[in-house]
Amino acid sequence: MRVPPPRHSHCPGRVNLIGDHTDYNAGLALPMAIDLGTDVVFEPDSSELVVLQSDAEEEHAEVHVKIPLDHDSLRSVRPAWARYVAGMVAAVRPRTGGWGRITTTLPVGAGLSSSAALCVSVALALGLQGEPSRLARICQRGEQEATGMPGGMMDQLVTTSAVEGSALLIDFADLSARPVSVPETAEIVVVHSGQSRNLPVTAYAARRAECEAASYHLGPLGRIDPEAILGIPDPTLRRRARHVVTECDRVRWFADALSSGDLEEAGRLMTASHQSLAKDFEVSTPALDQLVGKLLQVPGVHGARLTGAGFGGCVVALTESGVLDPKDFEHGAWRVRASKAASVEQL
Repeated sequence: MRVPPPRHSHCPGRVNLIGDHTDYNAGLALPMAIDLGTDVVFEPDSSELVVLQSDAEEEHAEVHVKIPLDHDSLRSVRPAWARYVAGMVAAVRPRTGGWGRITTTLPVGAGLSSSAALCVSVALALGLQGEPSRLARICQRGEQEATGMPGGMMDQLVTTSAVEGSALLIDFADLSARPVSVPETAEIVVVHSGQSRNLPVTAYAARRAECEAASYHLGPLGRIDPEAILGIPDPTLRRRARHVVTECDRVRWFADALSSGDLEEAGRLMTASHQSLAKDFEVSTPALDQLVGKLLQVPGVHGARLTGAGFGGCVVALTESGVLDPKDFEHGAWRVRASKAASVEQL
């Protein structure tokens, strides 16, 4: 059997500037790949085991190349983090096993797509090839089966499609993406709330189910007219739908504001997004709300919002240059820039 050459893959993390819980509703979002990420150096051999060690974990992952792509098989893999590796092995189906090492600069459980970066980087190192949307879909399927959580495709799509210096305006109805330049005068700072999150044990799946119930008679929430919300009799489902519909409008307006360099308007829309996520979608927490309020009191901070699915993790702030010093935040903060897409090279 011919053994492929060693590979080095890199996948950036991502911060979502605006547009959360819209991806699985065929709506709009504006995420950005960032200059923090995960690397995998993988050396194939003639065995049938994929063995990966991570600098962030004590135990290594050891997965048979023929492990089935189903949740029952994947959830039995130990340690727990190795299930992500197993999901990628099952989805990619490499011809041979091998040994590799994982390194990352991404904080885990912060809402910066550390799991998606791990999955995409592992998949590329195992030999996955194709167009960005194909890569994203395969990695999404593997991660869904590994976690048992019906996650959307935003993280995988932005990290495989990113354009350096730009965020991506993604329409999840057709997976089309358009780069939106980030002005040089803007700084994007991500601040950890101190509250870690683990989406499989949050109400994320419940929010998806509520959106599905709200859209049963109306169609995808990201495509309906605002007036249609009034026809939803259940008040909870009506609030969930209102967030999605208004959030898609905010994404459009934010993209226009960012393109024109109107940071004040862009910041206002980010703050309105947080309020909608907190009140209508109920995925914020007291720690996130307090951090947003603290940041908005700083002169030169145009706007702030929770980023990612919520339930903990990080807040993203849009600021003037030099306004926030990451060293001032006890739980961690990062000044991030728009990065290029995931990549792989032969060694």
